Amino acid sequence: MASVSKEELLHIARLADLEIKDDEIDNYLANLQDILNFADIVNNANTEGLEETIGEADKFNVFRKDDVKVFEDNKALLQNAKEQERNMFKIPKVIE
Repeated sequence: MASVSKEELLHIARLADLEIKDDEIDNYLANLQDILNFADIVNNANTEGLEETIGEADKFNVFRKDDVKVFEDNKALLQNAKEQERNMFKIPKVIE
């Protein structure tokens, strides 16, 4: 099991552009050590006899049907529009 030193924690914090106060270092060290310990448990889990299950969750369609719905108060909807055209929001072109 690997342990993290105060210097390593501060180095990681600098790389991540995090400001850790001196009174927070012990708490961060304990939390990071807990994460590493759990990762060690997961890495050493017995996977003997288990089959690979890549993409197991994609057996159903996660997309909803694209239904057009009529908004009753179109004037209220467009009142905050920066620009309008043909009773719709007009936005800047983003694709050439």
